[in-house]
Amino acid sequence: MSGAILDAFVNFRGEFLSLTRRAATHFARREWDLQAFDARQRLELHKSIVSRTVKRLETTLPDQGRHALWVEVKEQYRQRISVREDLELAETFFNSVTRRSFATVGVDAQIEFRWFGTTVLPRTESSNDALRTHTWSPNLEELVAEILENTPLSGQWRDLGLTSGLIATRLESQLRSAWGSTSFDGIDVLRPLFYRNKGAYLLGRIRYLNRVTPFILAIVAHPDGTFDVDAALFDESEASRLFSFTRSYFHVEWDNPSELIGLLKSILPMKPIAELYTAIGYNQHGKTALYRALYRHLEHSTGQFRFARGTPGMVMTVFTLPSFDVVFKIIKDRFAPPKKTTRSEVMERYRLVFQHDRVGRMVDAQEFENLSFSRDRFSPELLEELSEQCAATVTIDEDEVVIGHVYTERRVYPLDLYVREIGHSRAEAAALEYGEAIKDLAAANIFPGDLFTKNFGVTRHGVVVFYDYDELQLLSDCNFRELPAAQHEEDEMRSEAWFSVDQLDVFPEEFATFMWFPGSIRETVATTHAELFDVNYWRELQQQHGRGELPDFFPYPSRSRLRSHPV
Repeated sequence: MSGAILDAFVNFRGEFLSLTRRAATHFARREWDLQAFDARQRLELHKSIVSRTVKRLETTLPDQGRHALWVEVKEQYRQRISVREDLELAETFFNSVTRRSFATVGVDAQIEFRWFGTTVLPRTESSNDALRTHTWSPNLEELVAEILENTPLSGQWRDLGLTSGLIATRLESQLRSAWGSTSFDGIDVLRPLFYRNKGAYLLGRIRYLNRVTPFILAIVAHPDGTFDVDAALFDESEASRLFSFTRSYFHVEWDNPSELIGLLKSILPMKPIAELYTAIGYNQHGKTALYRALYRHLEHSTGQFRFARGTPGMVMTVFTLPSFDVVFKIIKDRFAPPKKTTRSEVMERYRLVFQHDRVGRMVDAQEFENLSFSRDRFSPELLEELSEQCAATVTIDEDEVVIGHVYTERRVYPLDLYVREIGHSRAEAAALEYGEAIKDLAAANIFPGDLFTKNFGVTRHGVVVFYDYDELQLLSDCNFRELPAAQHEEDEMRSEAWFSVDQLDVFPEEFATFMWFPGSIRETVATTHAELFDVNYWRELQQQHGRGELPDFFPYPSRSRLRSHPV
């Protein structure tokens, strides 16, 4: 039986890497539709193979003694995977099969791989097979050219000399600013390229004494088969945004993923291990890492789960552990008017977000089942709401709280609170970012549905993101309308519309009522983003989507681009 589970895992890894491998070809040929299709296929792969495995094992598992048998199966499996480079992924796959087969609540250490302690990532010196190290040279332009010519795209650069010069100039400026010198010990570059959407990325780090800074080049493909570096990212903040929890997952082919994580963690020390695994496509193991980090944190802390800051929702109960940077969202049993959605519709919208390109504007959500916590870790007020509003999902007894279904998201600063509590200049910047977020979502064929600022948040990088999905729709499904003119004076006095309104009807002229900001900021937003209130703007976007046009979304600021115009 352990052999059957390992065979299924090997099958998963093979199919995963096959889909990942195709990203290089899609990028070179600019096959963006095929790239997106493969990305969606890969997202469903782990769940699909686990489900098939569980179904096959059901015919062989005895009715009696199942638990004792599985203890033996786990030990046999442990021995079989002990020498694998992807050991951590193999453990997660086994746990997924186990939890599905036994409907495990909480943790069963006898039949699951349970470890809430720390783990060691591979060392990331130049001996690491994943890395190629380039030593310092006084001629930075030649060094950069050498780096580019040692990539899988060697010989296909549009203008290697010009591009190398631009990168070298940018690098020299960054090093002088950060370290006061252009000297360094070496540049470690990961051998595989990272692919996502319409871009490819060369990732590495610059080392100087005990210091490290990112070395990331964003690459674009031209119709003639040549390539260019569009942007150079040499600071931690820019690198962190590239690996944001609001972005789709990278496609990067490498047999030992922990080697990649080791380097990424060295240049992104603030990023949780869970997010890094998720960012390179291993979202199921990312969930495992998050789960372990949470329970490890609970073992070393005493705080209680409390309501998250922000306006309480009508669809979700949202709470957090103040010392842990995650929010937990449970769907309520009933939704008060005017909400007309259903539980299944809410879950379908979260699934849509999981499968869709989040373009840096939608927070990634992880879905968990049957989590168990000590009751004394919950505030009395939260326990009361969970028992009254979420009884179909949450079971509470004298000692334990069992949550049957929950979404987790990275915690961000609610936008409505942010503009009240932060200084004027930063509040105004966030308000303008809010308008950009709506435009980016629309360009990605997403209409938030509910534009209230309480449904948006601000990341530590100042980026405004959307996190409340219960009314989200595909933009192409919406019917954007002009407000009909009143036929009679009494029509304007009515509290409800005097004309018929279907569920998918949207009236852009009304958007201003949702965009609450203090006086002068409100005027600035209305002026800067005036097109948001124009029905023709939205209809033109729908026509673009109908023509299959895929816009560019750059996961880095314009200042990081090597040229002031598109390459």
